[in-house]
Amino acid sequence: MHVLMINGSPNPGGCTATALAEVAGPLEERGITVETIQIGSRPIRGCLGCGKCAKTKRCIFTDDPVNTCVEAASRADGIVVGSPVYYAGPNAAVCALLDRMFYMKSGLYAYKPAAAVLNCRRGGASAAFDRLNKYFTIASMPVVPSQYWNATHGLTPDEVRRDLEGMQVMRTLGRNMAWLLACIDQARGKVPWPEQEKRVVTNFISDPLA
Repeated sequence: MHVLMINGSPNPGGCTATALAEVAGPLEERGITVETIQIGSRPIRGCLGCGKCAKTKRCIFTDDPVNTCVEAASRADGIVVGSPVYYAGPNAAVCALLDRMFYMKSGLYAYKPAAAVLNCRRGGASAAFDRLNKYFTIASMPVVPSQYWNATHGLTPDEVRRDLEGMQVMRTLGRNMAWLLACIDQARGKVPWPEQEKRVVTNFISDPLA
């Protein structure tokens, strides 16, 4: 089995990476391979809503990591997205990446367990956590729990490692994801995927009066 981790921080060796590494440990101990994609510090374009990806399942822009993440997430059995907290929200770059990853492509990730991981200096983690989880819940992705919200606290990697409760939350998250992946693997071929209805989309606008 294989888990994709997306590090939404511009700092490849920073606090978010420290938290993600703590999640990765229990996964790797159980024989699950972990692939990490670092989004880097280059700009990531926002979604234009052009709809071209409805057919290709790839974004028209190819000069940032979005399509790399789409392909990796399509292959993965589970996904973890990590981000620093900026103004009580995730890094804008990771939100731009996820907007384009999920727009017209969310079916590629359906029923894959997913989790969000945040790091903040002091506050704002729960609001950022809620923002990231919304990508998963609109894509029929089971959200993996831990023993508390998936956040660590610290301004440096050393401070994050000293957040003993936060580190434990990360390890619990890794074990829980490994357990859920094993359950899904055991059910493969025995329990069918949920039946899908034809999608209904409404815009909450009434027909004009005759």
